[in-house]
Amino acid sequence: MLVLVAPGQGAQTPGFLTPWLDLPGATDRIAAWSDAIGLDLAHYGTRADADEIRDTAVAQPLLVAAGLLSAAALDASPGVVAGHSVGEITAAAFAGVLDDEAALRLVRTRGLAMADAAAITETGMAALLGGEPEVTVPHLEKLGLTPANVNGGGQIVAAGTAAQIAALTEDKPEGVRRVVPLKVAGAFHTHHMAPAVDRLREAAAALKVADPTVTYVSNADGKTVATGDEVISRLVGQVANPVRWDLCMETFKALGVTALIEACPGGTLTGLAKRALPGVQTLALKTPDDLDAARALISEHADA
Repeated sequence: MLVLVAPGQGAQTPGFLTPWLDLPGATDRIAAWSDAIGLDLAHYGTRADADEIRDTAVAQPLLVAAGLLSAAALDASPGVVAGHSVGEITAAAFAGVLDDEAALRLVRTRGLAMADAAAITETGMAALLGGEPEVTVPHLEKLGLTPANVNGGGQIVAAGTAAQIAALTEDKPEGVRRVVPLKVAGAFHTHHMAPAVDRLREAAAALKVADPTVTYVSNADGKTVATGDEVISRLVGQVANPVRWDLCMETFKALGVTALIEACPGGTLTGLAKRALPGVQTLALKTPDDLDAARALISEHADA
């Protein structure tokens, strides 16, 4: 069984969209999406620097557009889909819950709302490498931080104010090897994002939604979700609540997933899967050069 996953914010790098625009029809598709949401996706995906694409209002639509473009080029029929944080919107489009343009309109609202919420207080996020959750989580809470992403594979992402993140670098939990600041501009998936929830709920109410056509796994608790309305409800609440990617991977295991492909800009989730899902074959779509290997992996697991 194949799972197709979509990465979250922080996966973007300058120019990462450039090779994908050489694919037939890609430039036209990106131009149409850019017009629909009022954001020049081609510019930000090809010419913008790291600071420009760190902007939440830019990064989130750019990541969803890249995920949709790469998945269309792959033309896969996965048995399971999931996305990390903003990647859940990409996954909702993979599953047919939203069409591509609706997904991009929703993520544009999400990015703007979260950017506004992040501007209220100087906040950020940092990945903790190593350590055990039962030790790390109480330590974070002692410092006033939230375990915003419990990613599995020995990784938890802490979120909070800039001062709290600074304190964490000086006072790491026992067993944590490194604290790595992330390329995001806010404490996502915490109470700091509460002002964004109402704006996203209002935008979501106007969406035309369908039930998932494949198994959709939710960040909230790793459970599968059968209705489009429930997918959207979870997407809205997810903004201010932790991502449990560890539980998503446990569900992949329980469903019998044998291969995982990560949409562009792939790498982060395949890295986690290699550590947490031994025996599952993984492949990250970074450039179109990866498509042939991905198709071969799909054929192998379809035959199985």
